[in-house]
Amino acid sequence: MTTLKLFNSLTRELADFEPIHPGEARVYTCGPTVYNYQHIGNMRAYIFADTLGRALTHAGYKLTHVINITDVGHLTSDADAGDDKMEKAASAAGKSAWDIAKHYTQAYWADIKALNIREPAHWSIATDYVPKMIEFAKSIADQHCYELESGLYFDTSTVPDYGRLARATTDEGQNNHMGRIDPVPGKRQPADFAIWRKTPSGETRQMEWDSPWGRGAPGWHLECSVMSGALLGFPFDIHTGGIDHREIHHPCEIAQNQAHENSADTGARIWMHNNFLIAKNIEGRGGKMSKSTGEFLRLQVLIDRGFHPLAFRLLCLQAHYRSELDFSWENLAAALTRLKRLVGAVEKLRDQVTGDGANALAAAEPKFAETDSGKSLFEIADKQVVAGNTTFVPPEGYTPYLSKYQSFQGAVSDDLNMPVAVAITQGLLDMKGDSPDLKNGIIEKMDSVLGLNLLTLTRKDLRIRPKDATITEADIEARLEERKAARAAKDFATSDALRDDLIANGVEVMDGDPLGWDWKLEI
Repeated sequence: MTTLKLFNSLTRELADFEPIHPGEARVYTCGPTVYNYQHIGNMRAYIFADTLGRALTHAGYKLTHVINITDVGHLTSDADAGDDKMEKAASAAGKSAWDIAKHYTQAYWADIKALNIREPAHWSIATDYVPKMIEFAKSIADQHCYELESGLYFDTSTVPDYGRLARATTDEGQNNHMGRIDPVPGKRQPADFAIWRKTPSGETRQMEWDSPWGRGAPGWHLECSVMSGALLGFPFDIHTGGIDHREIHHPCEIAQNQAHENSADTGARIWMHNNFLIAKNIEGRGGKMSKSTGEFLRLQVLIDRGFHPLAFRLLCLQAHYRSELDFSWENLAAALTRLKRLVGAVEKLRDQVTGDGANALAAAEPKFAETDSGKSLFEIADKQVVAGNTTFVPPEGYTPYLSKYQSFQGAVSDDLNMPVAVAITQGLLDMKGDSPDLKNGIIEKMDSVLGLNLLTLTRKDLRIRPKDATITEADIEARLEERKAARAAKDFATSDALRDDLIANGVEVMDGDPLGWDWKLEI
């Protein structure tokens, strides 16, 4: 198996991934709170988690991935205060909280599918686990919790190193993130948090359950501890989420896990966090993507503007997951152009593949067929590359391709360095050679990690008509003729302006192709 180096937010260091259960990788990802549509910053987190899962599968591990759906308990402030997001959304819409959850869960799953994010082994729905949450809370209540009028609170002084993940406390004992936590009368420490919230006297919630601490609902932090432990077992390998979870939500999870397991262990061996998506000067937005303002970019907005959703996936892959991602329409357009070139190159490659190349390759190299009977040369070579066999020498003509593949493996194994991995993939497609079957096999392996559907997409698939496009076919033909004339006259400013206008209207124009190539706008 390929060794992956991953950055652990808990230690702030890179380390080799060593699974708890040999040959297996167990991963939990903090999923959405389904009170609204997910914005593209949210979706970056799931592209990152999917890429991690694909890299683990590619490295040879049996992956068990869990993503939760929070349909109760998440308050309007991550700082443990405010109204329940689901109850508030239901009241505003005049619908039941259950209907709100169903609608936005289905919308989230549609976005997952559009971005080619693989289905996890389990979608864990928070309300399905409320009885287990009550049992979990009962098991830690005597030693680690205390009751107030508003609910059951966790005493953070009862576990070691609370806030270590967030680097919340300085050497001088000053707490760096307490400003985000609203005071609640009676709390022993400012960082203490509710794991069960009583329904206030005289009120009725849409989602509430009986418990030893009164009728009410679980806290957001409790949900993830219970679902991750129930489905993956403590300890499990990797816990992922957005970098904002690193400050409060995940430290609270860790505290609960330590209390439940009566151990200093944090529940997950590795904690991984993707950075923010930043949208500066995008229709009035001036910072990290957030739903708190009530206005945000969602995937459907990108599609309505004429962008294929996998262009957004590629945009995310072009920035390291631990770096901020600068979103702009220009950057997204550049990612779409790059995706079109990748897809176009693979289309040409597919035309050259013989279809029986695997058998031909194995027959041409008897020594490989003898050592691994029935497998193609690429399958055998790939096995050697994955195993890290530095003494393996492929036949003449195969070395450049397999060298690219090894470089790709190295980039992915270096804390998911996907910007480099994408560049290597592009470089492989640009290479000249006479082994299309091998090249196609390697691209298939690479795309199993990238998740761009390079072997099935066509450039026609990538032509999405903007929702408000009004251009006619006659207009398109006329402007293409104008562009031909401008390029013939070396008037490149006019040529570029015409190209940009056509792109804005949903017409694909790729330099390097014969102008006027076949096109069709889908209405």
